[in-house]
Amino acid sequence: MFDALTDRLSSVFDRLSGRGVLSEKDVAEVMREIRVALLEADVALPVVRDFIAKATEAATGEAVIRSVRPADQVVKITYDGLVDMLGGTGEAEGLNISLNPPSVILMAGLQGSGKTTTAGKLALRLVRERKKVLMASLDTRRPAAMEQLGMLAEQAGASFLPIVAGQAAPDIARRAMQSARLQGFDILILDTAGRTTLDEAMMSEAAEIAKISSPAETLLVADALTGQDAVRTAKAFHERLPLTGLVLTRADGDGRGGAALSMRAVTGLPIKFLGVSEKIDGLDVFDAQRIAGRILGQGDVVALVEKATQELDMAKAEATARKLAKGQFDLDMMADQLSQMKRMGGMEGMMGLLPGVQKMKQQIAQSGLTDKTFDRQLAIISSMTKQERSKPDILAASRKRRVAKGAGVDVAEINRLLKQHRQMADTFKSLSKNGGKGFGQMAKMLGGGGMDMSKLAQMGGGQAPTPEQMEEMAAKLKSIPGGMPKLPGLGGGGLPQGFNPFKK
Repeated sequence: MFDALTDRLSSVFDRLSGRGVLSEKDVAEVMREIRVALLEADVALPVVRDFIAKATEAATGEAVIRSVRPADQVVKITYDGLVDMLGGTGEAEGLNISLNPPSVILMAGLQGSGKTTTAGKLALRLVRERKKVLMASLDTRRPAAMEQLGMLAEQAGASFLPIVAGQAAPDIARRAMQSARLQGFDILILDTAGRTTLDEAMMSEAAEIAKISSPAETLLVADALTGQDAVRTAKAFHERLPLTGLVLTRADGDGRGGAALSMRAVTGLPIKFLGVSEKIDGLDVFDAQRIAGRILGQGDVVALVEKATQELDMAKAEATARKLAKGQFDLDMMADQLSQMKRMGGMEGMMGLLPGVQKMKQQIAQSGLTDKTFDRQLAIISSMTKQERSKPDILAASRKRRVAKGAGVDVAEINRLLKQHRQMADTFKSLSKNGGKGFGQMAKMLGGGGMDMSKLAQMGGGQAPTPEQMEEMAAKLKSIPGGMPKLPGLGGGGLPQGFNPFKK
């Protein structure tokens, strides 16, 4: 959602990086370009004016003008301004769960905003937190709306209030409240009806339901791709309902991101969640600092670690680690790694969370390395016999032709996959030498050897690694007995001339 803004801001800061001193004229020029970038991203004009005024005042201070690295100071000022615009430096807003169950969460929004799907995603999140959740559909107008919520409740592992034909929305709300109390539910999620446009009947019904249920949370679900219309919708709902927070859906789309940057400032309501995919687990907690870091191309390592934690099968990971420590790496293990990456969001999703990758987008695109590449590689491995997967060396020309036919690819693609596997296997063998000391030293470097893992998280929370951190990492790499193992194709002296990691 923020890609266009990220590209524009990155180009502005790249031009600044070579300058040793910034004049007030330089600052004015930069702020003008940032202003244009924000307006092109569809950020509301009053929000942009306020942002630029504060940033200009901070950037023209003597501390910046006389700084040794003024360009970095301007990036920091922009980052701080974005964090402030998005909600401040406090912890991410969680749900307000009442101490006297059931806590009611009322979902509001226009038809087509993803309100019902978001209710299902929220239910899954709460079920995973060991909450007993009841879901009730109050949408008596949209065809199959109730059946849709029932299916989502089943997927999420939540309970669903039985449908009574002909019952009005306020009466359904009363019945849901009674059922939640009698059956000891912790959370009751009420999915209200929506319209394609704002109208008095919808607003009155939603206000009546809010009065009946006294919700602990009233969440407005808005489509991020509608831009400033989403901001206007939020203001209209806020005038009639006791809104406590916002949820922006389709944040994985290619919209300009202005709605997310404007809604907090215009409405004063916190953005609590972002819908990041159509899958039922595609709901992320909104964190101003981490989103600002993503916008400035600094990634979000924290989100990457969270994804890995959710998706990782610990027993399988430990078994794989033991095999790697012995230098074992077959095609089944490679397929597991590819599948793991797909579950964590695929190449595009993971790359978007890594610091500095935004500047490498063109090289990545030219490399042809996409999620479709992973799909083809998995198809190739699946077309092999168990023996071929465990012993790839037996794949002679006739076997390759059979596998290529089964996977629907050229033999050349089989050869590329086998070469890639061979390089990875050689690397793991190098690391496994001397009783696996290479793996041990790398583990110490990241966790137990004096480098706190929290420093890794900081890199994705709005701060690029400092020179001191980079020096610390380099020193620890040098401390590995016998030096770092020689990686395939690299020889003993670093990267060879003309090395391109993205070349097929």
